[in-house]
Amino acid sequence: MKQLIPAVLREEPQFAQLFAGQSLSLLGDRVSMVALPFAVLSVGGSAADVGLVGAAALLPLLLFTLVGGVWADRFPRHRIMLISDLVRFAAQGAVAVLLIAGVAEVPHLVVLMAVFGSASAFFMPAATGLLPLVVPAERLREANALRGLVLSSGMVVGPAVAGALVFLAGPGGALALDAVSFAVSAAFLVRLRPRPAQNPAQAEAQDEAQDDAPGGSFLSELREGWRHVRSRTWVWSGMAAMSVYHVVVLPSIFVLGPVLSEQEWGGAAGWSAVTAAFGIGSVVGDLWAYRLRPARPLALAAAALAVASCQALIIGAAPSLTVVALLEAVTGVAVSLFFVLWETSLQTHIPEQALSRVSSYDNLLSSGLMPLGLLVAGPVAAAFGLRPTLYAMTAIGVPAALLLLCVPAVRRLPDHAEPAEPTEPALV
Repeated sequence: MKQLIPAVLREEPQFAQLFAGQSLSLLGDRVSMVALPFAVLSVGGSAADVGLVGAAALLPLLLFTLVGGVWADRFPRHRIMLISDLVRFAAQGAVAVLLIAGVAEVPHLVVLMAVFGSASAFFMPAATGLLPLVVPAERLREANALRGLVLSSGMVVGPAVAGALVFLAGPGGALALDAVSFAVSAAFLVRLRPRPAQNPAQAEAQDEAQDDAPGGSFLSELREGWRHVRSRTWVWSGMAAMSVYHVVVLPSIFVLGPVLSEQEWGGAAGWSAVTAAFGIGSVVGDLWAYRLRPARPLALAAAALAVASCQALIIGAAPSLTVVALLEAVTGVAVSLFFVLWETSLQTHIPEQALSRVSSYDNLLSSGLMPLGLLVAGPVAAAFGLRPTLYAMTAIGVPAALLLLCVPAVRRLPDHAEPAEPTEPALV
């Protein structure tokens, strides 16, 4: 029985504690993603109101992610995560109470989701920066793979749990579960005792980073974080490729895929099958990432991103729903591989003092910009046609990922931290 528990959980008690709290919280997030639109509709909201509430949760990411990165490098990261969880518990709990009491209105949901999104903007950079403080450097990839496994499993299990809860207890009951999950996560974070970073190979880089140590002005700390991005070709080129993926490719999944499914594949039921297949592939990818030992992890990640960027082509060109689902499972494997290896590379090679700030730029340039693509995809498809738009997405997304693979700094980045990383003057 003991052997069924991954070694990193058995041998790293601080990570096991963090993982236990975050696992339920991540599952609650998956439930919330399904339940929230039904919550808006249940109070008489329109489709436009569903979009408004969703945007209220996403807009704070653009506004506060960089602030969250500076704060997470300045203050104890697990404390920032704790406060964020308590705020999200209160916000989501208030939504659930209003819904259950039958007094919720769309403006209530907009305001509370804005509070929720603001707390999330502070949580994410802190979470990325915290992991190296509870896991040895050589086990970061395993830890990221396990976290990804929870996310991927939630993609499969979460919608089913959400559907059952909405049916049995209404949207308010489903969102109450999400609120409770943040309280559980906070309880684990209260007991967490992170240790100092244990990566001797980074000592020289950390000495160089003493100028980054918290204590300067907010803008100076933000500039130092950006310096760590622009001085490493593999970082800024990876962020650029991810921006293309989030802004150009992912709208094919969140906007155009459901539209095509409504027209040709049986609507929500057909698209649910595609989503489930992608989730299963993601689980496989995380399990694979847990066991992998690539000498050049970022090169493999770039190749995986090229495969993931084929999703728009798959949706537009596949002859049947079954083929779409099977190929989406393959891209699910690639997506999981990419994100595990990317997160691990950041945590391994970026000095600990600046990691959360670099992560905040990562969040801003990827997930933070995704709403722009979601807003543009529909009008472009209406003007030029659904399938031509999907093909154009592929024509942009795949070359961007292949260009990342052509960057020498990406292909050569090792799986371990080097004593110092000199500034790379240009992309060659």
